[in-house]
Amino acid sequence: MKRLKKQSYIFSAVLIVALFVLVTLISTTVFKRYHNQLLVLVCIHVVLAVALNVTVGCLGQIHLGHAGFMSLGAYAAGLFAKSGIMEPGIGEFLVGTVIACVVAVIVAIIVGIPALRLKGDYLAIITLAFGEIIRVLIEYFDFTGGAQGLSQIPRLSNPPFYLALTIVSIFIMFSVMTSRHGRVVLAIREDEIASDACGIDTTKAKVFAFALSACFAAVAGSMYAHHMGILSAKQFDYNYSINILVMVVLGGMGSFTGAIVSAIGLTVVPELLREFESYRMIVYSLALILIMIFRPQGLLGRKEFQVSKIIQYVTSRLGRNEVDHV
Repeated sequence: MKRLKKQSYIFSAVLIVALFVLVTLISTTVFKRYHNQLLVLVCIHVVLAVALNVTVGCLGQIHLGHAGFMSLGAYAAGLFAKSGIMEPGIGEFLVGTVIACVVAVIVAIIVGIPALRLKGDYLAIITLAFGEIIRVLIEYFDFTGGAQGLSQIPRLSNPPFYLALTIVSIFIMFSVMTSRHGRVVLAIREDEIASDACGIDTTKAKVFAFALSACFAAVAGSMYAHHMGILSAKQFDYNYSINILVMVVLGGMGSFTGAIVSAIGLTVVPELLREFESYRMIVYSLALILIMIFRPQGLLGRKEFQVSKIIQYVTSRLGRNEVDHV
């Protein structure tokens, strides 16, 4: 078993490096500016969907205020970038992203402690209201640019860097959710009363997952701010939160792989249908309806892409061939 685990880590690392090198080469030689912008948008949506999957899929709580945390991260990183404390570049981006994460986590803890005592529809309404309050407050204050938005944010056009940040973000979230702390969160999803009876501090575990989700929503917000260079609070309304929720539900609640596949599909497909602008949303909506009818559990349910299964299949086939030759 240890040998298989070691082989899985090595094979996963090789796959990730190969993917990164391949996308970097394509983005710098073949892709046009439009394709690179689409690649960054895919990265942002993947981070958002995987982060929301932590709360909705792993914790089992409906969360409709994800765009609110993204806006906090976007504005925190954007204001830091505009302050001129550091020269624009990757260093300034990373420092701004850390500040954005801290802001989002503090707000998530403040909101999460009272809100996560509720369940189901009540929690969904509270998180929806929270997202709208954040949007209204951003439009109210002058230092955020008010209703006119925040402009002239130093841009960072570096698709390979955004891709690397996306891979690191997914790795961190997946590692946390498969650790001891993550299994506590999964236990609450399966049966909160039984978990509480076993001595698990359910409130603490819920707030932990909620804060982790908000943290990476802020990372996506920072990516968005530096990629677009301009922000408007209207972009982060409840419609945006629902779109991210659709990505998670469509991919399969609880599946990181499903959230990634769904986020890529729901970002790329509307762009491919842009030529058919009159029928684009009809085709898009019909596709969602059909998938939900025939796959109500989502595209992947709770299944994950596992490198260990590929290695086991290959080694079993090789072993069978050796026996046949003998």
